[in-house]
Amino acid sequence: MIPIRAALAFAGLWLASSAALAAAPATAIVKTEQATAELLAHAPDGVQAGQVIWLGLKIEHRPHWHTYWKNPGDSGLPTTLSFELPAGFTAGEIAWPTPRPLPVGPLVNFGYEGTLLLPVPVTVPAGFSGDSVKVKLRADWLICKDVCIPEGGDFQLLVPTRAATSAQAALFDAARAAAPQALASAVATADIRDGTVAVDVKGLPSAWHGKTLQFLPELAGVIDNAAKPSARWQDGVWQARVPLSPQRSESPASLPVVLTAPGVQAGIAVPVAIQGTWPAPGTTPAPAPAPAPAPASAEGTADFGLWAALGGALLGGLLLNLMPCVFPVLSLKVLGFASHASQRRQLLAGGLAYAAGVVASFVGLAALLLALRAGGEQVGWGFQLQSPGFVAALAALFTLIGLNLAGVFEFGGFLPSSWASARARHPLVDSALTGVLAVAVASPCTAPFMGASLGLAATLPTAQALSVFAALGLGMALPYLLASAWPGLAALLPRPGVWMAHMKTLMAFPMFATVVWLVWVLGQQVGIDGAAALLGLLVAMGLAVWAFGSPAVAGRARAVLGAISAVVLGSALAWAWPALGEAPPAAPSTTGSTATNAIDWQAWSPERVQAGLAENRPVFIDFTAAWCVTCQYNKRTTLADAQVQADFVRKRVLMLRADWTRRDPAITAELARLQRNGVPVYALYAPGSTGPRLLSEILTVREVRDSLGGLP
Repeated sequence: MIPIRAALAFAGLWLASSAALAAAPATAIVKTEQATAELLAHAPDGVQAGQVIWLGLKIEHRPHWHTYWKNPGDSGLPTTLSFELPAGFTAGEIAWPTPRPLPVGPLVNFGYEGTLLLPVPVTVPAGFSGDSVKVKLRADWLICKDVCIPEGGDFQLLVPTRAATSAQAALFDAARAAAPQALASAVATADIRDGTVAVDVKGLPSAWHGKTLQFLPELAGVIDNAAKPSARWQDGVWQARVPLSPQRSESPASLPVVLTAPGVQAGIAVPVAIQGTWPAPGTTPAPAPAPAPAPASAEGTADFGLWAALGGALLGGLLLNLMPCVFPVLSLKVLGFASHASQRRQLLAGGLAYAAGVVASFVGLAALLLALRAGGEQVGWGFQLQSPGFVAALAALFTLIGLNLAGVFEFGGFLPSSWASARARHPLVDSALTGVLAVAVASPCTAPFMGASLGLAATLPTAQALSVFAALGLGMALPYLLASAWPGLAALLPRPGVWMAHMKTLMAFPMFATVVWLVWVLGQQVGIDGAAALLGLLVAMGLAVWAFGSPAVAGRARAVLGAISAVVLGSALAWAWPALGEAPPAAPSTTGSTATNAIDWQAWSPERVQAGLAENRPVFIDFTAAWCVTCQYNKRTTLADAQVQADFVRKRVLMLRADWTRRDPAITAELARLQRNGVPVYALYAPGSTGPRLLSEILTVREVRDSLGGLP
């Protein structure tokens, strides 16, 4: 069996290859899948001592995405700007444009869509001289649609001193014009009455009289943003009673407010002086419950609670033992159980260690995933198999295991005696590492059984999310844990004997079958040259372990053959390494196997979805990956069915394939929007619908045909 230290080394490669991130250099423009941000300057008279110039962050949101005002409302975060300026320069506060309310179910937020500029005045110090001003900015923003993504960037800009910088004058003028304006005649007074702020505002523009006004508090944590104020106009005075938030955390003497009227670009900033005494925070009675929000537009998405997610994770872990990508590793565990069938204590200890390894690995992998997503990385479940380096390392590991099981070599032939005996001295660590190895291969196979639970877990608080993944690991380890603890089950295991030697050799073939799959995955990622390079490397590795570890090779022959094999392995590694990191010369085919060539598959993009719907065509999206076994099964069975394909053609369905074999932030974000965190996912859009219908992860011909039959 494979030694502990070798398995630990490959586990380290797994984590290292998954966590490597490259830092992006500072620039004036930062682009993401959701927005384009740019640092701009406006100095029409140049940079003169004692004067004011303007800097600003321009954010161009993709359609339906938004960022937030300084008071984001019931959720969200305001955009933050941190400037690094030359000595003596002073940056003021953001001149926030007037926001608009953004209802989200029972909540109301405040923010911006479309093109936004956040201008900031910068005072030039007296006595300043120089040819240019170097400006650095760190900006962070939260951008949301159906899912929220924290984004940010480091910006850098060189502003000339003597030349005018006015190319963006219209944009800065429009932003300042959209900022709330102070109006000397507008005077407001207010007092606290029965859980509301009773406010009277006089001196507002006559064109506003009689209109319904929006009340936008600049201070968060005071007003119930979703509650509609009761308001009226009385002799030119706007009188309103604005409900306080039941979770109120502030009791200000003055509440700065922005009032807006329909059709008005800029609001009016009004300081509202509060008279009387505030009630203690938390004592405001809660308003009557709002009607339950409508179900999500994705018809197939279930509203899982935490307990349902835990139950789904436990069941998904149990079923995971039947997946073909997991079976080769679990066969090693069966061999271990058979060899200890008569040793109750060792059997139970091994089962507990295996369960601990599985649960700890799922929780550790989930923690890494959540940490990367919190840092703005667009990654999803199964992301480790999106790394060609990890796939190659896993193929090498399984090749070593297979050659060892087949009797080609023994680790004791070339490892120091202390290493070779490590497994015998630490069987519990060996059992735990078997669990780690099982999780490394099993994690991409979880989505077919618990896609919605995984999608929910990515949105839960960290402790709850990790508990879902722990339940998944417990479910996977449960059959072996019960077999090790239940005497009746353990008694059913056959006694050790000659048959175990034959079984050990037989178990080598599932390992080699897994290597075939991994080589195919790598070929999808880096092309045929990369797959051939990996095969050559595996052959050289096989020669090396045979030369150093075969009992039939000893003495001088081992030294000679070992030296030759070392040269061959080094040459193969030098040849293969560049090919394993290269991208394929062209994107992987979107048509899939030859069985599905009757369908004109196209590469997915949000624009193609919208274009298809605009043509009044249904749209079917296959979120897939080469390393997803269930994806390939569905592709070669249900999606290749002649009747299903005929239905697709008859209904004029636009067929799109979102290939997630390699990391793709746009696909990851779209999966999150659909409340999924792994593949496969199948989405069917009908013309005129507000959202897709999500089909089952394990497709059936009847389900697909019934879904297509419901289309107009």
